[in-house]
Amino acid sequence: MAYNLQSLITILQQILHPDQTHWTFDHNKPQLESLIQIAESLMQILEKSSHTQIASFESQIRDTVYKAEDIIESKMVNQMLSNPESKSLTFSTPYLQQVTQELDSVLVLMAEKMMTSSDLQQATQQLESMKLVAVEKKSASSSSRSKSDLVGVDAILLKLKDRLTNSEKRVKIVPLVGMGGIGKSTLARKLYEDSCTVSHFDYCGWAVISQVPNMREIMLSLLCGPDEKVSDELIGCGENELREILYKRLFGRTYIIVLDDIWSTKVWDEIRMYFPDNSNGSRIVITTRESDVAKHVVGSKSLHHVRLLNKSASRDLLCQIVFGEEDCPDELQEVAAKIGSDCSGLPLAIHVIGGLLSKLERSRDVWENVSTDVKASIVESDEHFSNILSLSYNHLPIHLKPCFLYMGAFPEDYEIKGSRLMSLWIAEGFVKSNGDKRLEEEAETYLQALVLLVRRKKYNGKPVSYYIHDILRDLCLRKANEEKFLNLKDSMRRASVHSSSEIEDVCASPQLMSLARSIICTGKKIASPVFSMLRLVRVLDVMEIEYKVFPEEILQLVNLRYLAFSCPSGLPIGISKLWNLQTLICMRGMYPYLPSEIWEMSELRRLNLATLNEIGTEFRFRFVHKKLHKIFIVRITPSMIRNGFFETIPNIISLGITFKNSPDSEVDLSHLHKLEILRCSTNRKKDPCRFLHKLRFPCNIRKLVLIGCAVAQSFLTTLCALRYLEVLKIRSCMFERDGEAEEEELEVTEGDEFCSLLFLRLESLKIGRWKADETNFPKLRVLHVIRCKVLKEIPRDIGDIPTLQTIFVSECGSSVVASAQEIEKVQQEEYGNYDLKVLIQD
Repeated sequence: MAYNLQSLITILQQILHPDQTHWTFDHNKPQLESLIQIAESLMQILEKSSHTQIASFESQIRDTVYKAEDIIESKMVNQMLSNPESKSLTFSTPYLQQVTQELDSVLVLMAEKMMTSSDLQQATQQLESMKLVAVEKKSASSSSRSKSDLVGVDAILLKLKDRLTNSEKRVKIVPLVGMGGIGKSTLARKLYEDSCTVSHFDYCGWAVISQVPNMREIMLSLLCGPDEKVSDELIGCGENELREILYKRLFGRTYIIVLDDIWSTKVWDEIRMYFPDNSNGSRIVITTRESDVAKHVVGSKSLHHVRLLNKSASRDLLCQIVFGEEDCPDELQEVAAKIGSDCSGLPLAIHVIGGLLSKLERSRDVWENVSTDVKASIVESDEHFSNILSLSYNHLPIHLKPCFLYMGAFPEDYEIKGSRLMSLWIAEGFVKSNGDKRLEEEAETYLQALVLLVRRKKYNGKPVSYYIHDILRDLCLRKANEEKFLNLKDSMRRASVHSSSEIEDVCASPQLMSLARSIICTGKKIASPVFSMLRLVRVLDVMEIEYKVFPEEILQLVNLRYLAFSCPSGLPIGISKLWNLQTLICMRGMYPYLPSEIWEMSELRRLNLATLNEIGTEFRFRFVHKKLHKIFIVRITPSMIRNGFFETIPNIISLGITFKNSPDSEVDLSHLHKLEILRCSTNRKKDPCRFLHKLRFPCNIRKLVLIGCAVAQSFLTTLCALRYLEVLKIRSCMFERDGEAEEEELEVTEGDEFCSLLFLRLESLKIGRWKADETNFPKLRVLHVIRCKVLKEIPRDIGDIPTLQTIFVSECGSSVVASAQEIEKVQQEEYGNYDLKVLIQD
């Protein structure tokens, strides 16, 4: 497991950094410098070597690196706990010398092997030719790789769409049956998102079932609108309540429901009663690998078997993945067809190999080498699909392998936000520093390079959350086991637990747990893990477990880089003992209390909290938080403004601020040049806080969220000056009346133009009228109008915005619904615009 070197290098870089002030060295510094030089040299060789060249060295490197990390981090932790005032860091010389010599010996052996290899020149040339192409030449652009287009199935799509939209009134079930990785979910998604399908049904819902179904999560998924988060109201409902809400929401409406990846007849029997037969042409699509399940649901005559791709379609799909809209060069046509054929028509295998090829040089020799490897992986075993996927793992660059294996820590079909995944990788030390580039930016390039599936997207099509195909997850778990990466009885480096019994299993070995670096709990209602065992843990993600009182043992985990938990009592005094902490997340039911010492933690990169306590007038901010780039929400007080809080976060990208009262003076954010996302709120519900007119915005704001604020007409004109503003969300705000107006009114005056706005969300507003036209929002793509109970209508001219793709209306009056439907009707009948989707949800 050679890539563990980066984790060791990260640790050494931190303690040897010339600007760090936490440690001093008596005599070990030269040894540490020697160790990092050897590790970096070894890393350079590994990055240029093929999988076969380094395979015999991996276990030795892994075990030595683990030993070195344990020596260094154990000493640091013992020092911080036994004598926190002392900064002197002294290691036992023999132990440190031993691991240095062991790594050095591996370095010598690998160098000798490379130098004496008879095919060194050929291997070197091959390696050079297989280097990653430059970013500007990257053929698998985000636009092309994100496509879900299916090659060779146009006729099938037309046939299936007819089954969904024909005149048959009784609710019909359309089962898509086929082996894993054959493209059932992709085909279902293509049908589900088709504009004809969307316009035909009143309600659309999608849920992933998986092998271990969670009925509550299934119900929440089906009740969630497009690109919507689950509302707090739904989260507070019990399972039976959710079932009843779903039934009522579907009753009397035409709906299409997709149940993706059903494994058993039991699940169908349990859920079918909540889909009413309204005799109006509703449809249910299911995907399953099990023909018996599909036959149980509809009998054997109505099954649609998803077939493997033929040779021509396999080649076309491979070329589409690699080249996007470009044509495949003539010299690669033949080898592309050969690779596609060797993948035996399985779309998942083609996608994986296509992802690999998209990172390599477009030369026949390189592609021939990949083709040979694909062919060999099939010859070696009957389990050729598994071997093809293993081939893609072996070809992954060293720095991406631990990031891929980390996906095995999450359950099947688990949705994980990209931001969370990147923070976890950074906390583990997997992400290599790249000059002036932020670690988060570097981690994002890792994320884009991996073969992950997108679960949710932003308004602009960029991914928000991901999951991994279950076949790839099986590979991930197998490789993680082989390489002693995750959940092993003899080497507990990382523990992933999804139930109380699994926690009991991993806690049964205190000695192994004392060396664990990550604990990730994803199950519900799990008994508390024993924190006192986790001496060296870097990642503690127990967000799904709610603690009534903050476990004091966590304050002893001084090696923590990432802490995510749920606790209504807030954080205790002493949290700054966790001086290594980079990410701190506590999002559920937290009281407004956080010790001011949080601002003394210099390593913080991301702070996600429900709210923060007021900081006293005597508090002084001691240093600038150069690494801090995201704060979910912080309560701003006059003393914080006077004491220069905003000057201490110069590199902030995402910031949430809340005010209890209107500030006495101007709140100047104009110097925060990197700030792109700003959330402004107040906790005064009856009398919204008037602070917006005192804000000075930076010019690069891209997303603005306003909650519970008083909005004056002049403020909307101010917003139009934000030239890069793409997203505007206004929730529970009061629009101040002009003169003697009887009702609140949202008026965008003539000449005011939100020149870059793509997404507008109006939620829980008391506006009766909304005045605007297409000139005010020339680039708007998505409009959400939610719980605006007294609003009379959506301005008709909004439909004339040429870029508008979606109008989503939820829990509004019938007149708003009618106006949205009228906009859609006019666009279709008068202008032939069938691209605009109007979605209505009660």
